[in-house]
Amino acid sequence: MRSTSAAVPFDQPHPSPAHGLESLMEAAGDCAFRIAPSGEIRSASARAVRLLGLQFPVEGMPLSAFAADTDGAALRTAILDAHAAAEPVLVRLRLRCAEGLIAFELRIAAVGGDDALFVVGRDMSAQQATEERLRHMATHDALTELPNRLLLSDRIRMVVANARRSGQGFAVATVGIDGFKKVNEALGHTVGDAVLRQAATRLRRAMRDSDTLARVGGDEFVVILPGTTTEAQIKLVTGRLLATLQSPFELEGHTIYLGASVGVALYPQHAEDDHGLLAMADAALSRAKETGKGRAIVYSAREQGPPEHDISLEAAMFSAVREGEFLLYYQPIVNAQTRLIEGFETLMRWKHPTLGMVPPVRFIPIAETNGLINLLGAWALKAACAQLMQFEEAAKRELYMSVNISPRQFRNDKFLGVLDDALALSGMPGRKLVLEITEGTLMVDPQHAETILAKMAERQARIAIDDFGTGYSSLAYLKRFPISVLKIDRAFVKDLPGAPKEAAICSAVLDMARHLDLSVVAEGVETEEQLGWLQARDCRYIQGYLTGKPMPANVALAALQDNHYTALLPPERQARTP
Repeated sequence: MRSTSAAVPFDQPHPSPAHGLESLMEAAGDCAFRIAPSGEIRSASARAVRLLGLQFPVEGMPLSAFAADTDGAALRTAILDAHAAAEPVLVRLRLRCAEGLIAFELRIAAVGGDDALFVVGRDMSAQQATEERLRHMATHDALTELPNRLLLSDRIRMVVANARRSGQGFAVATVGIDGFKKVNEALGHTVGDAVLRQAATRLRRAMRDSDTLARVGGDEFVVILPGTTTEAQIKLVTGRLLATLQSPFELEGHTIYLGASVGVALYPQHAEDDHGLLAMADAALSRAKETGKGRAIVYSAREQGPPEHDISLEAAMFSAVREGEFLLYYQPIVNAQTRLIEGFETLMRWKHPTLGMVPPVRFIPIAETNGLINLLGAWALKAACAQLMQFEEAAKRELYMSVNISPRQFRNDKFLGVLDDALALSGMPGRKLVLEITEGTLMVDPQHAETILAKMAERQARIAIDDFGTGYSSLAYLKRFPISVLKIDRAFVKDLPGAPKEAAICSAVLDMARHLDLSVVAEGVETEEQLGWLQARDCRYIQGYLTGKPMPANVALAALQDNHYTALLPPERQARTP
């Protein structure tokens, strides 16, 4: 029986090795080459020839001749490595193709028994475009196509590096659109987005090619201004930025009038890194909005203080509580006529192991925000009350202690309990304690304030209005609340006696206090002339560097024990001092 399967004729030709390699090259990748160890092309796939757009044979030509100028060396090195190694070598480069430079990934490996190398190329242009699109999305704002905060920080670091080399400063300006919220609320987010896109276009046109514009969220943009450092330059640039956003926006049949505020920070005067510069510019922008909007303000540490929140400093504060780094200092409150110390104001200080003495203006706002002020305030009140007993023992006479109460402490429902504990633990009568509260704290919720102040008065604690004249200054609350002491802010004292307006204000406060039977403490007294002026107008108490800087408890004790304060008295009074 014969088999039904077809027999292969003995004379049918078998595929040659060369034919098999050609088939493999045509099937492999987007292009394929067979090259010599020196890099000359021995054969190329038909797809490779079409891709390169060649009309002539490529055999004998170096493969590197088809690489971009900057990629030729990398290709030659990869060929040498592939010849020497037993494993394939990958190299990414751009090849000169009929359509221009196209990104390829070449895999170079030895094949067969001869010394030839097989090169298979994969077109990476689509993948590269996808990667580039993802990079762009990660570093740019989707709405305006401007750099986002991530890319902005990178750009600032580059400008900082250039500035350090050149010694030339620069400015960072934060631009906030005034009244933008009303657009979203009244016309919807679609119109709001259109306003932001148009604002971005306007700002770009108002800038130089060397400047960088970014959108950092909401209605805020940031501009990096290399070489802009002088007052005149800043005024010119910010004026241009403000003007470009003052023109009405015509969108979907609506005419929208907005405006802008600008905050400016300078390198290196205000900060030397991207985080610091952006924080200072934001603080200046907030100041510009608070003081009327439609204006540009350069950051000022004196007017604005440091940024309100510092994450690293906040973390260090919690550690400081555990490590006992917070201290209490005491500033003498002195009788203006006798110059004898009659009391002390308690002031909190933070001695950080590496930062040194951290100023209260940096850590108190953070403690107020995160609630740590309740813990610190309770400790300060209890410690101050206990300390007064030691001070009185050293002075051999009665004194009083004045303690600042923060807004958050005052609103805390446990505050009266803390006050009771402080008085009970120290054994100090309430009449020797003065609690300093700002006008603003009282006026947030007058009804609550009246209730708490009445209960504090029941404990015989006296209430002082701190920084009187800088807040609400409503005479009505002097009648409504059980106030005992007014503290005239240093802003009204520092230019006495040569400032007529400040002198008139201080005179009015002293006269009013006399009629209302209130004590007055003048803060910030630093000169004999200031003291003489206040003495002549019967100001009973003074506080300031003239009669004593804030000092640790041991220094205050020594001053009381050794009668150091008598050196401040006029010679005719020193002999009569006990």
